[in-house]
Amino acid sequence: MKKLTSTPKQDGFRMPGEFEEHDGCWIIWPERPDNWRLGGKPAQHVFVKVATVISEFEKVTVCVSNAQYDNARNMLPDNIRVVEMSNDDSWIRDCGPTFVTNGEEVRGVDWSFNAWGGLVDGLYFPWDKDDHVARKVCEIERKNRYRLDDFILEGGSIHVDGQGTLIVTEECLLSEGRNSHLSKEEIEDVLKEYLNLEKIIWIPRGIYNDETNGHVDNIIHYVEPGKVILAWTEDKNDPQYEICQEAYKILSNSTDAKGRKLEVVKLMLPANILITKEESQGVDGIDGTLPREEGDRLAASYANFYIANGGVVFPTFNDPNDEIARKTLQSCFQDRKIVGIYAREILLGGGNIHCITQQQPKSKK
Repeated sequence: MKKLTSTPKQDGFRMPGEFEEHDGCWIIWPERPDNWRLGGKPAQHVFVKVATVISEFEKVTVCVSNAQYDNARNMLPDNIRVVEMSNDDSWIRDCGPTFVTNGEEVRGVDWSFNAWGGLVDGLYFPWDKDDHVARKVCEIERKNRYRLDDFILEGGSIHVDGQGTLIVTEECLLSEGRNSHLSKEEIEDVLKEYLNLEKIIWIPRGIYNDETNGHVDNIIHYVEPGKVILAWTEDKNDPQYEICQEAYKILSNSTDAKGRKLEVVKLMLPANILITKEESQGVDGIDGTLPREEGDRLAASYANFYIANGGVVFPTFNDPNDEIARKTLQSCFQDRKIVGIYAREILLGGGNIHCITQQQPKSKK
C-alpha cells in the first residue's frame, strides 16, 4: 500500500469521532512479563471478555505474537479474527494507526511511537516492534497511510469530535520525551494538518499518576459533538481534585470549532486503587522498564471506555461508583447497550480498555 506524501487535510480526510459508525476494532494480546503479572495470564482472560463483548457490536481483530498465537486462538471465540503480529506490548490505541476518511475512502495516519517518552521517561526499550504496528495494520486492511517520521503521538493522547475540534492535555503533548523540539503552536499545526482540525482545546493535566504523562483518554471522552464526559472527584484532599477542577473550568467555558459551548458531564472516579504485594511480585523486574511496586496508586478511571457501534464497554473496579458510572453512561448513550467489565488486571498493566476503531468509509449522518 502507498505511503502518501500529502496530508489528510490537503486531501479532504478527517478523523471521525469514536461515536461514529465503525467497520471494526483492533486489540493486541497481553503477554509481556515485565508489565503483566504472571506473564499476562490473568489479563488474557479479561482481554477475551473485552474482545467477546465488543464482537457483539462490530468485527474484532486481535494481534498476537508467534509465541502466543495458539493460546490466543484457542481462548478467543471463532468469530474474532486473530492475526500474528510482533509487538512490544498491548497498547494498540497508542501505537496503531489513526484512521481518517473522506466519506468514500479510509486511510491511516502512522505516527512515530517511542513508548510514551523514549529515553527521557518512556516505559520500555526498545519499542521498534510497536512502531511498526500502524503500518502492518494498514497493510492488512489495505489502507494507504500517511507516515510521520519526526512527530511522536499516541492515539490515547487525542480525542476529537469529528467536526474539527480536538481536546488534548499539555502534560502529555508538551512533555520533554515527545516533541520537545517543537513549540506548542508547531504541534498544533501538525495536528491540524493530519487530523483535519480547526480548533484545539488544551487542558493542563490528565489523571493523577498516569504513567502516560496524562493521556486525555483517561480523563475526558467525547459523547457526541459539543458534549464531553469528564472524570470527576469531590474529594478535596485528593490531588486529582484540583486537576478535575481546572479541566472543568476550561472545558465548560470553551466553544468548539462550530461555535458550540461544550456541555460537560461529570463521571465520578472510583476510590484509589493500590497495587498489592502479591500483584507486585507477579511482575518480572527488568532494567529499562517501569516497575510495579506495592502501594503504587493506579490511574483508575471510568472515562477510558470504548464506544462500539451499538454499545459502550467500560471498566469496573468492584467499587460503589461502578453503578453510578453505568447510569451516567446510560444517560449519555441512551440508544446503546452499556456493558461493564472488571478491569483491575488491565489497570495493573498500566491502562484500561485499549482498542482502536477502524472507521467505515461512509460517515455516519
